[in-house]
Order: sequence, then C-alpha cells, then structure tokens
Amino acid sequence: MKINSKIAAAVFGLAFAGTAAHAQSLDDAKKAITAEQYQKAKTMLKNLTVTEATKDENYFYLGWVYIKQNDPDSAKIWFNKGVAVNPKSSLNYVGLGAVARLNKDQAGAVSNFNTAIANAAKKDSKPYVYIGRSYLLAPNGGPIAPNSVSPADAQAAIDVLNKGVAINPKDSELFLALGDADLTQLKSDAYSNYSTALELDPKSAAADVAQGVLIKYANNFEDAIKDFQAALAIDPNFGPAYREWAETDARWAKSDPKVAVDKANEAITQYKKYLSLTDMSLESQMRYADFLIFAGKYDELEALTKQLSSSASTNLRVYRYLGYAAYNNKDYPAGLTAMNTWMTKADPKRIIPLDYTYLGHLQIASNQDSLGMQNLRKAYSLDTTQTDVLGEIAKSLYTQKKYKESGDAYQLFVTKSKDATLTDMFREGMAYYFGYDPKKPDSTTLIKADSAFSKVQQKATKPVADVFIYRARVNDLKETDRNNIKGLAKPFYEQYLALEEAKGVPTDNRTKVNMTEAYDYLGTYYDLIAKDPTKAADYYGKALALTPTDPQALQYQKKKK
Repeated sequence: MKINSKIAAAVFGLAFAGTAAHAQSLDDAKKAITAEQYQKAKTMLKNLTVTEATKDENYFYLGWVYIKQNDPDSAKIWFNKGVAVNPKSSLNYVGLGAVARLNKDQAGAVSNFNTAIANAAKKDSKPYVYIGRSYLLAPNGGPIAPNSVSPADAQAAIDVLNKGVAINPKDSELFLALGDADLTQLKSDAYSNYSTALELDPKSAAADVAQGVLIKYANNFEDAIKDFQAALAIDPNFGPAYREWAETDARWAKSDPKVAVDKANEAITQYKKYLSLTDMSLESQMRYADFLIFAGKYDELEALTKQLSSSASTNLRVYRYLGYAAYNNKDYPAGLTAMNTWMTKADPKRIIPLDYTYLGHLQIASNQDSLGMQNLRKAYSLDTTQTDVLGEIAKSLYTQKKYKESGDAYQLFVTKSKDATLTDMFREGMAYYFGYDPKKPDSTTLIKADSAFSKVQQKATKPVADVFIYRARVNDLKETDRNNIKGLAKPFYEQYLALEEAKGVPTDNRTKVNMTEAYDYLGTYYDLIAKDPTKAADYYGKALALTPTDPQALQYQKKKK
C-alpha cells in the first residue's frame, strides 16, 4: 500500500474543501489558523488584504501564519505592510517583536512590544495575548510542551498575560495562553487556567485539546482522550485534536507493553486524520514518519520519505527516515547513502544517538565492520539505554574472530539488557572459549567462559547438552599441567553423554563427533588416572561403535594387544 497516495487523496479531498467557499471573513481565517489549516488561512487572508486593504488586522494574522510556520522573514513583510496601512497598528508591532525574538534580537523585541502596548486601545487585550504567545514560541517552531521554552520566557509570558487579564478578564484566549505558559514549566496553575478558558468559551475546541495535553503528561491517557473527543464534538474537523490523540496513543504505547502494538497502530490512524484535515505540511509529514517508525511500518515509511525527498524544499531530516526505512527493508546501499547524507550535512546538534545506531548497522551490513562498531559504540556512549547495540557489537566482533573482545561485549550486553536471551549467554561463553590461547594461557578467559555456560545451565528450563560439552572442554583446558590431570572435565562429559544416550543412537555427524570425544576422554581417564581397564575398554569400545576410524580408540586397542 502506498501511504502517500492515500494521504494525498484524503488531503486534497478534505483539507482544501471549502477554500473556495463563501466564508472569507477574518473570524473564519482565525478559526483556520487555530485548526492548523495554514494554507487555507493564507489564501483567505491574502484575499482579505485586497478586499479589505485598509484593515491592519488582516496583515497581522497573515504574518502570524508565517510565524507559526517558522518563516519569520515572510512574516516580517506582512507585519510591515500592516504598519504601513496603520502606523498605530498595535498587533503588527507585536508581530515585529515576535520576528525580532525569533532572530534573537531581544532589544528589538522589547522595543516593538512596548510600542504595541502604547498603541493598544484601553480595553484591547489581543496585543497581550500575542505578546505572551511570542514569548512561548519554541526556537525550532515546535508545539507547546514541557521545557519547550526557558523559565525566563515562560515567566515573561505570564507577566504580560496577567496584565491583559487585568484589562479584560473575559478574554478566554488570555487564559488559554496562560495555561500554555504554565504547561511549558509543568506548573499546577495550567489546569485552572485551561478550565477558566473553557468556562469563558465553552465552544473552544482548542481549550479542550490543551486540557487533554496537560492530562496526557500526567499519564492519565483515558481522560486525555475524553478531552480530545470533547473538542471533536465541538468541531469534528478540528485537526489538532487528532494530532494530540495520536501523541497520547504513542505515549501510552511506550508506557504499557500490553497495549503497545494496538496504541501504536491507533496513533497512526489518528495522525492520518490530522493530516487529512490540515495542510499536510512537510513538517507534519515528518512527524508522521516518526509514528511510522514507532509502529514499525517501514514499507510505508520508505514510500513516504522517497516522495518527500524528491521535493525541492526537502527537509534534510527526510534522509534520516530514508536510512531507517532502507535498513529495515534490507536495502543497505540506499540506506547507507541516505544516512551518510544526513550525518554529513545535518547540524551536529540535530544528530541523535539512534542515528549512530542505524549508521553502524548499515555499515556492518555493508562489510564496513570497523566503522560500524565505532558508530555503535558512539551510540551507546550517548544513550546507554540502547543495549541492543552491545549485542550487535559482540556479534560483529565474533564474526571478525576477535573473540575476547566479543566475549566482553556479550557479557556487558547480558548484564545490561533485559532482552538478553540464553542464546546470548551461550555466545558469551563461546566467545571466551575460542578466545583462549593455549600458547599464552590465561585462566581468566576460561573462568569467564565457564561462568557464562554455567549461567545458561542454571537458567535453562531443562538441561542443554551443548552447555555440558563446552563446560567439559573449558575445564579440560584449565588443566595446564598435563602430567597431573585431575579430571575436571569428567562430570561434564558424563552429563553430556547421559543426555545424548537417552535419545538413542545419534544420526547427525556433529553429535557423533562430540560423543566420540566424550568417550575418548573418559576412556583415557579410566586408563591413565583411575586405573580401571574395564571401564576404559568400555568407553573406547563405545567410541569405536560410533566412529570405527577413531584414532584414539584404535591406539588404545593396539596398545592392549
């Protein structure tokens, strides 16, 4: 299924329905802004700047749309036009202050805000609303969220909004903005401010959504969704309600493994509705890509990001998603190209630990093991919760026959990860076993190998034959004085044989070889150490029954003759 064509059909069928409708008032344009239908709002407002060219508010709200889209340069053009139409335009000076803030011109921001207040009518609270919202603009244009702005900016917003309340305590937008300021700092006043906004304007879908967002951060997911449903009861086409519903489902999925799959899929469904009701902007589609990653929908992710990457205005982050999708779809060359593009061209501050993880995986899959492990280690150093990285490092080191290093990586993986399996523990033992060099005896390596195999033996629900054969081999290697053998491997070989003999005559060659090895060891033990020729002959006889060409057993028989 091509996700793009489906979304596009919904968008062109719904999001732009009504752009040619008769409603062209400023109030309708403001409602479109609140509903995040920015293209629709721009079309209406540009028309209003022609049909009502002397009304300075039209220019302000058009500029504010560009502010919401993180395009301060375009916004400034319209705010200046508004000032040209009305030199005393309070709102357009607010807009110029917002542009100055986004351009990190604090002095210019304060100057324009002061001019806006000086020009404002005595009971006009709207300049206070938008000065407050200007302080709450996230540097990257993101939504209102905890820690999205600094405490100082949040307090500046609260101070100016309270001045607005003193002028007009009946303006619900002031309390909605106050709630947003409190939310950025997770202050308890947020709920009361949102409630007041709803009391003043019971038909405010935005206030219902804001209240739901606050409850979401308290992990009260069911009640949060009820608020989003209340917003949709007011306005069934209010896209932000679906977006926040999707975000809530995603948070719910992360916090409760029992519902993770269902909520991840539901999040995608709700976000599709959001896209269909808004402008399907590049940034909103990029966020949709995050949901697809979260739900593991890599085919859809690849289709979406390929289409986005063909656009001239492509956001570099598309290449991150292309890399993620291509890796999971096993298109390693395309994935490596995309990730290299992202890693080399993106601002270093935008690189996240998971980027290094995917780059490392792709490099290892492309036979660039050294580079891959370097990036996987980088990922783990930046985010120690990514314990799966340790397993990948261990596996790669094992493939390169760097056994001791592989054993250390497996040991760390088994210790740190909740997802480590008995197989990983067994591989840890194997890595240390093969990492032992008899020419440079190192008892520590053998102890680590035996410990790993012992853990498997203890945790397994039933005895594992391979564990006993390898513990036997490890314990035999521990006996470096071959003139004074103690038989440390004997009990493990016996346990191995007991398990395999219970299954009957072996049919696979590997088991025959291992059983012959065990018979030979026990034959030698009883011949040279226990001095029990009867048992020695019995074990060597069993070895020859399995492997008639077994040189050790044949040598024993020759010696006896």
